[in-house]
Amino acid sequence: MIKWNSWTRNLGACVLVTALVLPITLESAAAATPATSNGASTSTSVTSSAYSSDGGSAASMVATSATTPVNTDLPNIKILATGGTIAGSSTSNTDVTGYQAGALGIDALINAVPEMKDIANVSGEQIANVGSPDIDNAVLLKLAKRINELLASDDVDGVVVTHGTDTLEETAYFLNLVVKSKKPVVVVGAMRPATAISADGPFNLYNAVKIAGTPEASGKGVMIELNDRIGAARYITKTNTTGTDTFKSTEQGYLGVVSGDKVYFYNEPTRKHTADTVFDISKLTELPQVDILYEYENNGSYLYDAAVAAGAKGIVVAGSGNGSLSKLSKAGALKAIASGTAIVRSTRTGSGVVTHSDEDDQNGMISSDSLNPQKARILLMLALTQTKDPKQIQTFFDQY
Repeated sequence: MIKWNSWTRNLGACVLVTALVLPITLESAAAATPATSNGASTSTSVTSSAYSSDGGSAASMVATSATTPVNTDLPNIKILATGGTIAGSSTSNTDVTGYQAGALGIDALINAVPEMKDIANVSGEQIANVGSPDIDNAVLLKLAKRINELLASDDVDGVVVTHGTDTLEETAYFLNLVVKSKKPVVVVGAMRPATAISADGPFNLYNAVKIAGTPEASGKGVMIELNDRIGAARYITKTNTTGTDTFKSTEQGYLGVVSGDKVYFYNEPTRKHTADTVFDISKLTELPQVDILYEYENNGSYLYDAAVAAGAKGIVVAGSGNGSLSKLSKAGALKAIASGTAIVRSTRTGSGVVTHSDEDDQNGMISSDSLNPQKARILLMLALTQTKDPKQIQTFFDQY
């Protein structure tokens, strides 16, 4: 079958070309772009390709091979893929909720945006290929170690990580604490799968590569890019289940924007990050278990007992209001502290600072500052690799 592909561009001008449509099902997509997790590097060439619809139902990929030589005037950007919606696929181009996340590999993602060859020398590796709810500590450590290896090389100017949006902010904040380089790291995702009408992934990926290759992006910590906005990993969070404008930094604001094919920075992250943190994961093979408990009316202490029994070394409480705990919940927390489990008070409100009190010091509790529960969990995991002293852990929450 021959179809028109309007995604292909020639020197910035829109043109129409004919190309052979190769139907992609969930099975053939996986076969065409295997979801390996061995970190092997893919070809550094960029292939001109894009996604289109086949009869309004089956997903297809239009592809024409075009090897791109290395341009010494452009930055060298490595894309590390972990799966997610940005690599999602469905048999329907109107399906934006029932698709399979992580169905496409790194080659397909790079090939879908041939325009990247005009702004960077791009190559890719597949770190994982899962929906982001299945990102675990093993993947976090593997990803962070690989980024540190890459950024230690003079041949790499920046790294882009493709990731599912559900837990994207957690991975980004983890990297913000353990990457040992000032070079740009940008985590990017999409809210619509690659096969959807008006998929947001290709432009998000293009913008992320552009940011990673911008000299002004150095020293700003790990960044998140979706919907043209540049957010600091420490401050930005997902706020909507399906909307494309889901990532927001409502209180601290954005670092900048991408507009008119230019990167604009307006703010700097004030908390310590990347090369300025004390955390070193180079020799770690696992991370301490930290769980999150949610505060609500009529709750009890038994969930604390269950978490400790299951091996939790730390517990983050998504407290009500300013990190408040009920009497029974507080009793469970104090019992957990007595057993050697660290307790951090965060909030379920979605914004605001959980203030530290004299009572926290008396009880050996830690307050999360403005970190939401999921990010507080990330910091507590890393803090516990350094110390079990709640006062020392509190200094980490005050600094990072």
